[in-house]
Amino acid sequence: MKRKGLVVVISSLCVLFAAAMVVWAADADNRHSREFRDAFIKNFQRTGLNTTPGDAMMLRILVESSGAKRGVEVGSASGFGAVNMGIAFERTGGHLYTLEIDPKMVAATRANLAKVGLEKVVTCVEGDALKTLGELQGEFDFVFIDALKQDYLKYLKLIEPKLKKGAVVVGDNVIRSERAMRDFLDYIQQSPDYDTVIIRASLEKDDGMSISYKIR
Repeated sequence: MKRKGLVVVISSLCVLFAAAMVVWAADADNRHSREFRDAFIKNFQRTGLNTTPGDAMMLRILVESSGAKRGVEVGSASGFGAVNMGIAFERTGGHLYTLEIDPKMVAATRANLAKVGLEKVVTCVEGDALKTLGELQGEFDFVFIDALKQDYLKYLKLIEPKLKKGAVVVGDNVIRSERAMRDFLDYIQQSPDYDTVIIRASLEKDDGMSISYKIR
């Protein structure tokens, strides 16, 4: 009887485990569905550090339309921009590196990426971008800068030698923080290596982004 009871217990556990695996697989598949991701983005608990929905969608469109394969985001916050760009990089078969100095924000970004199944498409790198940018290997064709405004030009200069011809460089908050990043704007707008335009994709923060195309 004891042996029979043990068999019953083991059989029951196997059934429960199989059921749990089915649920897990369904959840894993669900993370990649457009409906789930759209709802996640809509209900994302954004802070003032996060990119606005309009700007995030513009970034996604820029990545996807340019066919970018290797991107860098300077300043993750809690990952709202990284999630949006990650969807685009998933579609292009590319990869995004998002850099963040705050350990709590790094943890939040990684958790949010995992919730929508993008943890293999986007890598969140912890540390000061003025150090980690120089450690990134290979070439890049997309850059989004949204960290310390006075350091925008420094960030660009660190990644610039690794930018491919045709790369897209985006700077956030270039209207309200114009004075703080004046050197960056002067450089990116006057350099013969770039075509640059400033746009407002969102009125939420009464701000804008610079979008630059690397000509050579």
